[in-house]
Amino acid sequence: MSKITQPQSTSGQVTSANLATYNADVEDPYPSLSDFHDYEPNLEFDDSDLLQQKHPENDDELELPEDDRAVGAGTPCEYIESPMSDGTIEEDFEKALAREVADRRLSEDNMNVGNLTLEGTSISDEDFSDIARHGIIDVVGDDVAGRKIIVISACRLPSNKNFDYARFLRYLMQTLDAYVDMDYCLVYFHHGLTSKNKPPLRWLWDAYKLLDRRYKKNLKTLFLVHPTNFIRVVWNFFKPMISVKFGRKVQYVNYLHELAQSMALEQIPIPKPVIENDKKMVKRWKPSGALKASTSTFQVAKLPTQQFGASLEWIRLNNNDQLIPPIMNVCMDFLSKPDNLETEGIFRKCGNASQIKELMAKINNGERIVFSDGDVHIAAVILKTFLKELEEPLLTFELFDDILNVESLTKDDKVPVIKNILQQLPQQNYAVLKHLVEFLSLVSDRSCMNKMNEKNLALVFGPNLARPKEIADSTVYHVSAINLFAECLLVHQQELFQ
Repeated sequence: MSKITQPQSTSGQVTSANLATYNADVEDPYPSLSDFHDYEPNLEFDDSDLLQQKHPENDDELELPEDDRAVGAGTPCEYIESPMSDGTIEEDFEKALAREVADRRLSEDNMNVGNLTLEGTSISDEDFSDIARHGIIDVVGDDVAGRKIIVISACRLPSNKNFDYARFLRYLMQTLDAYVDMDYCLVYFHHGLTSKNKPPLRWLWDAYKLLDRRYKKNLKTLFLVHPTNFIRVVWNFFKPMISVKFGRKVQYVNYLHELAQSMALEQIPIPKPVIENDKKMVKRWKPSGALKASTSTFQVAKLPTQQFGASLEWIRLNNNDQLIPPIMNVCMDFLSKPDNLETEGIFRKCGNASQIKELMAKINNGERIVFSDGDVHIAAVILKTFLKELEEPLLTFELFDDILNVESLTKDDKVPVIKNILQQLPQQNYAVLKHLVEFLSLVSDRSCMNKMNEKNLALVFGPNLARPKEIADSTVYHVSAINLFAECLLVHQQELFQ
């Protein structure tokens, strides 16, 4: 068999003219293009981007999302110069921290974050009741942008002589694991951290390393309340090792009434020492009457058209005895459209806080609102916010203890007991809850696309459906029971709402 020589141009590449001549000389006029793979033209490739080192957290766009700028807008990192100090932390830790961080970075390759690793034990299987009883960590409702709020109170940390900080970190991870896949924010009450309960300096570095990108990605804001010199020095040492994007999420809050701009303080279990300290700080640094700003928007006389912050009865009496509040119907009708139901992360993503506040004000003034095609997360947040801000939660204060007791029941006993609880609800509460559960079932039916199954929806809606009348102490024990109750409502809908 004679060898066929493929035509080439002077440049070594196949030209269209030569290719036509070549095709005429062979039996197959349409040879496979793979025969010419050696003659593909060279493509220009700019590999400059590959040479640029990126922080592992910066896989997303470095530009801060609009909703991050909306809540507590400003320059969070600028608040670092707060002059406040509670005087309880010794101020000679700067050199020690520098030494610890330097030693830690040098030995990192050989270090077994080991003291903090699980050593083959699943966090979810570990019993943290001894740590949970301190009430250091709380999970509450949503902020004004619809993000879940996780509270950490330093004053509830026990003595560092006997406290197992490695287990505490695993407990923190277990708590966060349920929420890190949705937008959330952290509120850290720094007052009460003393030399007696201050975590070891080495533990701070280990904690930052172990809480990797998964925990930081959906954290939208870290509120540091009542910052002191300890916070400032720690920040200065960690700042070079923290990504720019994460740094933008840090917001310093000097007074509690500033925090009220982003969330409802009456629904947060603020420790009494923190409240007392805030009063002293306001008296010292602010003129009298400064706390007036913390008054809730909805503590003024209600308008007949008001829905947010009102009671179900008030809304019904001012809307022609309509059982389902108008705003719920507006949100559900919009979200029930097939494309909207299938939106990934529905009820899990936050919205633009300023836009949400504006729409809430219009609704309370009786104005009609119309959602646009891209307003899925806005409508979802407004629905959650309406439930959260009801004067009395949908499941009522009276039934709160009964709801908590369901967690201790066997699987077979749960449904009949829950059904009995539902029968004790006022007529309108029952109708609204049934309507809500039916809608959420539509959402969970499309969980393969929106990633929101019954469990995920329960995590989102549970704290907005039930809460204690007095939120003074830690509520962390309540969260799992409330979420379990909400999940049962969705899973056993047919049996419970016949």
